[in-house]
Amino acid sequence: MDVIPFQHTLPYERQFEDIYVSSCPFCEEEQVLTHMKPRDYKQAKEGVKTILIMPCCRSKITILEADDDYFWADEPLRK
Repeated sequence: MDVIPFQHTLPYERQFEDIYVSSCPFCEEEQVLTHMKPRDYKQAKEGVKTILIMPCCRSKITILEADDDYFWADEPLRK
């Protein structure tokens, strides 16, 4: 797989089974609790493409992979 630029990352925090995003890259809502299911999170960690719909504005992020701190997406999420 090609190297994904850092502008394509979205930091997240995991608390138990909940995934929080500090700020939505589309509408800039703060501390967004996502509806990501544990199986989707596991797939993202394994490098399987996973769709994340932001509950605040219904925008879609295609996650290519995830590490312990960031979701790596197919589009720029930072400026």
